[in-house]
Amino acid sequence: MTFESLGLPEPITRALADAGYEAPTTVQAAAIGPAIAGADLMVAAATGSGKTASFLLPALNKVLLARADPEKRREKGAVHGPRVLVLTPTRELAIQIAKAASVYGRHVPGLRVATVVGGVPYGAQLKALHGPLDILIATPGRLLDHLQSGKAEIGKVEMFVLDEADRMLDMGFIDDIRTIADHVPQARQTVMYSATFLGSVGSLAKSLLRDPQRIDVASHTDSHANIEQRLHWADDSAHKNALLDHILTQREMEQALVFTSTQRDADWLADRLADMGHHVASLHGGHPQGRRNRVLQDLRDRRLKILVATDVAARGIDVRTISHVVNYGLPMKPEDYVHRIGRTGRAGKNGLAITLAEGMDAGMIRRIQQFTTQTMPVATIGGLEPKKQSPKLHAARPAAPHGARRPPQAHRGDARRPFEPRHGDAPRQGFEPRRGAEAPRQGFEPRRSEAPRQAFEPRRADGPAPARRNPFDRPMGPRPVEAKRSPRPTGAARSR
Repeated sequence: MTFESLGLPEPITRALADAGYEAPTTVQAAAIGPAIAGADLMVAAATGSGKTASFLLPALNKVLLARADPEKRREKGAVHGPRVLVLTPTRELAIQIAKAASVYGRHVPGLRVATVVGGVPYGAQLKALHGPLDILIATPGRLLDHLQSGKAEIGKVEMFVLDEADRMLDMGFIDDIRTIADHVPQARQTVMYSATFLGSVGSLAKSLLRDPQRIDVASHTDSHANIEQRLHWADDSAHKNALLDHILTQREMEQALVFTSTQRDADWLADRLADMGHHVASLHGGHPQGRRNRVLQDLRDRRLKILVATDVAARGIDVRTISHVVNYGLPMKPEDYVHRIGRTGRAGKNGLAITLAEGMDAGMIRRIQQFTTQTMPVATIGGLEPKKQSPKLHAARPAAPHGARRPPQAHRGDARRPFEPRHGDAPRQGFEPRRGAEAPRQGFEPRRSEAPRQAFEPRRADGPAPARRNPFDRPMGPRPVEAKRSPRPTGAARSR
């Protein structure tokens, strides 16, 4: 299959040939045709599969059709808003999509692409929002700010794209997305990309899409044949650092992306590696956008060999020379593990994904293996073998066929006979009374027969103690005047 056979016009196919793309990927071959036809799509595709082009190429085709239609031509200087709106979870992913649109649309005359993301000044964004605009790539929060201030106009959007919708919902953008969707025309085309369409993502898709076509190209259970996965058990933090140092000094390592769990860990680890002589930088959401752009450009230009990043900041990183992904800190969710390892092995190249885990991480390792239905092979490094016994992990269960239900699993408590229900009037074993029906329960027998409890015996021999006087029980009225006391001697008088 070729790009020409998918119905793409000559300016787009020429730009693809200039960029070195010869044939569409699986997701592109499945999604571009229906998207050009105007269908709503629900697409599940893994990172690095070419999903960005699968919605950008139909979007550019829509722009070219508008160029050729005299009725859709826009007056110069008029503010009509974009024809295509793309929502992404992070700034880095928005910038990556904008660059891809410029590459694929280099032969589209007068193409105007703008990004609206957080962390950058409002002035440049407001200038881009005024005047003719073809494609707008935005993060939900900043776009909603412009909508509420009346600076953004999206009432003419013809194609509405939600990229990594599951991640946007995880970040709490569901209300923002619904509000933005209310400002977009109802007669639009909606395309949604997500790792899964279960739960809230499926509910959102049901409310935004009309008779969508489902395309399942890849899922979280893919084997990632070109990515080798390894699991190294570490005894403690010192052992983990020693393993990391060995991995990062191997000759076959071109560039490495090291993931941490927190921003503080990213800065600390980057400083530690820099002290060792590595060309390294950290990347997380706490950095200003200008610094983040410079770090990513240094990574693409290979001025950096190691990038230490958090999950949110690493979304959208597309660098083909990343040969190693190291999970120094485990992700908060199993889905993030799939996105992490997808940063390597891109564009058909081979990659290596290494996870460094301690005993306390065994629970997350189990959840990742259950989510991916794959088992991470445990590996060791000569001279750095763990001294502690490695946790035992259950083998990952194979994925069930679509629509099939697993047989009910026997619960551990089922083998405990005393707790099984019995038929008939016989009492359940394990709950029979220990003593006869008339015998009192031990520990609750009266300690004396007729004598009162010792704690409540009268303390006085001549009768009960007099009632205590209530200090607030006194007649109302002015208090009696008391005689003035002589002043306390001070100074010299006291010394005498």
